[in-house]
Amino acid sequence: MSAPASRVLVTGASGFLGGYVVRDLRAHGHEVLAAGRNADALAAVAAPEHRIVGDLASLTRVRREVDAVIHCAALSAPWGRWRAFQEANVDGTAHVVEFARRNGVRRIVHVSSPSVYSAARDRLNIREDDVDTGNRLNGYIRSKIAAEALLQRALHDGDVAELIIIRPRGLIGVGDPSLLPRLLDVHRRVGVPLFDGGDNLIDVTAVENVAMALRLALTAGDAAGGVYNISNDEPRPFRDLLGALLHLLGETPRMRPMNRRAAWLLATTLEGVCRAIPGQPEPPLTRYTLSTIAFSQTLDLTRAKTELGYRPEVALDDALRRVAAHLRVAA
Repeated sequence: MSAPASRVLVTGASGFLGGYVVRDLRAHGHEVLAAGRNADALAAVAAPEHRIVGDLASLTRVRREVDAVIHCAALSAPWGRWRAFQEANVDGTAHVVEFARRNGVRRIVHVSSPSVYSAARDRLNIREDDVDTGNRLNGYIRSKIAAEALLQRALHDGDVAELIIIRPRGLIGVGDPSLLPRLLDVHRRVGVPLFDGGDNLIDVTAVENVAMALRLALTAGDAAGGVYNISNDEPRPFRDLLGALLHLLGETPRMRPMNRRAAWLLATTLEGVCRAIPGQPEPPLTRYTLSTIAFSQTLDLTRAKTELGYRPEVALDDALRRVAAHLRVAA
């Protein structure tokens, strides 16, 4: 185990996860340098002398004494052009490596994604090594696989001294810009598709628990490129998870039973059509989205519990209550 890191650069600090990470680190005595593109959001989490406003490419020109980097910045979307994912997630990670090399950073903690496990089938208790590196379901998955490979090569070549990779599943919490808001939007507009009665198991994670896991990864884990799954360790049937949130919001569930095979064929067709349209607009249904809501996917956390000492602190029901309370106030 390495000595505790006291100075930590957090990329993507103006984003959902990054903001939580900055606050968690400061609360536990770390000095934090917050990097991101949104100046207003950075101002909410860090003092002027502890902010770096700009894209990841700008980091290569920064000279700061830093013990570790927690790399949260990423483009996460179910649809988009490969070039955009490459620039944000692959080239962006290369910029972080260059920052680390130039500034003598000891450890990089990289936020990857369990999307790398995505497939059109049920997958339970997935271990970190159960990855198809040829997965091309969408550009996001492809870019996260490529970013992990880039970091492992940098570690092997000596450009990175220590490396930890974290794969947190389905972040939820106050300020979530993606997962639950997308589900609620679909629910309110047309009703949420329900497959096999909604019994498929879904693993999600309170964002506070992910921030804690990243903090633990600064001083624990296999620094020679160790990879760790993170979730709340409370898999729920999709129907029950969505139903619990809707109950807290006082909304009546609107579920639309669908056949998985038919939905997959429809998503495949829609993706083909949208690729042929100028601008390649996002289809109303994608195969990636189906892989997350139509099939069971749960993670094995043995490695994180054993090597990082990870234990979720915020229970799933508490996270849902916080989100619902925030959404009610914001409505």
